[in-house]
Amino acid sequence: MSKQEQTAISPTRMENYPEWYQQVIKASEMAELSPVRGCMVIKPWGYGLWENIQRLLDDMFKVTGVKNAYFPLFIPISFLEKEAEHVEGFAKECAVVTHHKLEKGENGRLVPAGRLNEPLIVRPTSETIIGDAFSKWIRSYRDLPMLINQWGNVVRWEMRTRIFLRTSEFLWQEGHTVHATKNEALERTYMMLDIYKRMAEELLAIPVITGEKTEAEKFPGAETTTCIEAMMQDRKALQAGTSHFLGQNFARASNIRFQSADEKEELGWTTSWGASTRLIGGLIMAHGDDNGVILPPRVATAHIVLLPILKKPKESETVMAYTMDLADRLRQFYYHGTPLRVEIDARNIGGTRNWDWIKKGIPLRVEIGPKDIASNSVFMARRDMDRKQSRSITIDRFLEEVGDILDDIQKNLFEKALAFREKNTRNIDDRETFDAFFTPANPEQPEIHGGFAMAHWCGDRKCEEAVKNRLNVTIRCIPFGGEETSGICIECEKPSPKRVVFAKAY
Repeated sequence: MSKQEQTAISPTRMENYPEWYQQVIKASEMAELSPVRGCMVIKPWGYGLWENIQRLLDDMFKVTGVKNAYFPLFIPISFLEKEAEHVEGFAKECAVVTHHKLEKGENGRLVPAGRLNEPLIVRPTSETIIGDAFSKWIRSYRDLPMLINQWGNVVRWEMRTRIFLRTSEFLWQEGHTVHATKNEALERTYMMLDIYKRMAEELLAIPVITGEKTEAEKFPGAETTTCIEAMMQDRKALQAGTSHFLGQNFARASNIRFQSADEKEELGWTTSWGASTRLIGGLIMAHGDDNGVILPPRVATAHIVLLPILKKPKESETVMAYTMDLADRLRQFYYHGTPLRVEIDARNIGGTRNWDWIKKGIPLRVEIGPKDIASNSVFMARRDMDRKQSRSITIDRFLEEVGDILDDIQKNLFEKALAFREKNTRNIDDRETFDAFFTPANPEQPEIHGGFAMAHWCGDRKCEEAVKNRLNVTIRCIPFGGEETSGICIECEKPSPKRVVFAKAY
């Protein structure tokens, strides 16, 4: 049997995980590299996935009172300079606009001209420009809370890029809020983190750990950064969303003040929170197999593809009519509040057509031929099962059960990812075992090792940096809840109040 017959993707995950990831994106036609270094073109199949994530997440935001707005792509450099820690954190990633026009130079080449009085930063994040707007919008405690979200793009100049996971330009949402009290701002910080957790687990079928970032890993300028961390199939961690309590740092820098109920001028308390198109990369790495991506039905670009078998011209018209009628009937059904998304692929290209949809990860493939029509049935295959596990099902039963089948796929993907994470998470109490856990047994397959090490840390940044320098392992978060047992630091053996999550990460 040839390798192509065994798997659709080469190399496999075990052979070369990073290259497998790139080949899955190519085979699924989700995205491709652009002519601009470090940037990507998101193709319709990938962008449809992002649209569904965006729509569902946006609805979750709005239930809590958040409203959408849009702010400039360009930020005056003086705005970033107002918050010292913030500018230091992003300075090395900023794209800077210094001129406002082009002129013809020697040999007809275009050269920048018209130098700007003040350079503009292509937004890496919008705390400062939105803070400027808030300083004008907010006058009284009656204007609070201010709950704003923006969907857009940002630029962070990356030297080593990977599609969806880390690109110089990416799509995201960034929420920004202002509150009258510290407690209200903290409540919003944790509320949005819970939304990200529900989004990851209920929509993307990716189990996550919630927790707080260490001082070294938190957002520049924040007092507290909270996050959700997921495990990918190469056992590395992916930060899938963050929610920041900014205290009064940005309010002070942007002069966001309000008159309180007792007529005193006070600084606002602010938060910010965001998730990006790296969620798509996480979805691919959490659920994909050696035949391509597997899309969770809740966010899938399409739920079902109908594959009419058109071998004989005399039968083709009947088969297509039957297929079109079934598509219309399916589109009348609602799945978690949205009509079923149905594709029809009538290309007469044999087995290649089926493989195309397997690689794209569509949850259900349905074949329709003359014999199926005669028995008022279809031949159905689930993407979360072996490609050979297809079965005949009557139309009436399929229409009755399609929602339950999709829910079962969603549940199965989550449970499989959760079982994988639990299998590759270990409590570790000594440095020798810790180092061995993150050191590949086979140097030829460095990705096949590690996972989440739940180990003690004393809280000293020096110990955190020592582990990072020695093993390229970071503290992903200080998890909320969980075991509060004391122990000794994995690095220096000083007392530690609880375990933290150590992992290699994207």
